[in-house]
Amino acid sequence: MNQKNQTQSPFTQPIRCIVKLGGAAITCKNELEKINEEILHKVSEQLRQAMITSSEKPPGMDWSKRPGESEICCNPDEFGDDSVTECSRFIVVHGAGSFGHFQASKSGVHKGHLNKPLVKGGFVATRISVTTLNLEIVRALAREGIPSIGMSPFSCGWITSERRVSSVDLSPVAKAIDSGFTPVLHGDAVLDEIQGCTILSGDVIISHLAAYSKPKYVVFLTDVYGVYDRPPTEPDAILLKEIAVTEDGSWSVIKPKLQNSSKQT
Repeated sequence: MNQKNQTQSPFTQPIRCIVKLGGAAITCKNELEKINEEILHKVSEQLRQAMITSSEKPPGMDWSKRPGESEICCNPDEFGDDSVTECSRFIVVHGAGSFGHFQASKSGVHKGHLNKPLVKGGFVATRISVTTLNLEIVRALAREGIPSIGMSPFSCGWITSERRVSSVDLSPVAKAIDSGFTPVLHGDAVLDEIQGCTILSGDVIISHLAAYSKPKYVVFLTDVYGVYDRPPTEPDAILLKEIAVTEDGSWSVIKPKLQNSSKQT
């Protein structure tokens, strides 16, 4: 499905919500490839409460051997024939945080030149890192009874041209949702038609998913309180309460009133 020629969305039913898990929130940003286990557990619990209507926690679906454990935790008797869990139609996208950035920056994957050995090696290393994080997030959701499926953009045919998405097949995502699964996508290293390769961010992925799936909500979970008029680490940063976005992409700050608040994206 080439995006340039795409006229029909593969999403035949409404999507309730796309959730972005900020990489800085779910990982320890200053520690290489370390997950913030406490935050990830809390987020997974909250997503389960938002997605699954049952008052009882469904049985876990992570049947893999965990570090430090001698056995796999699995009780098939918990899965009765009539215990099909109704799960809202969600898509989860997560950032990389302390995963992938080191490998990508050291090799310059975002600049392309895939013919260079360092870039090709960095491409592989970046994907190993980000897919490792993706697997751990899928496991955390599965332990809460969310039928989550990891889906890497590289493997699903996301391709860019000069860093802009040029081709994407969203049908695997739509089919997964129609089958009762929750797709979990992530920022990834992808092929680029012009420069060979680049980095595709989770925010760009969300933009394209939202354009075709038309979700009722798009929710960003971050390590700060919201959107600011400048980097939130700066002392004079102002939290923006309300932003209006038009169809042409222009946006303006409604609350609070700021000088020169109208911008074009």
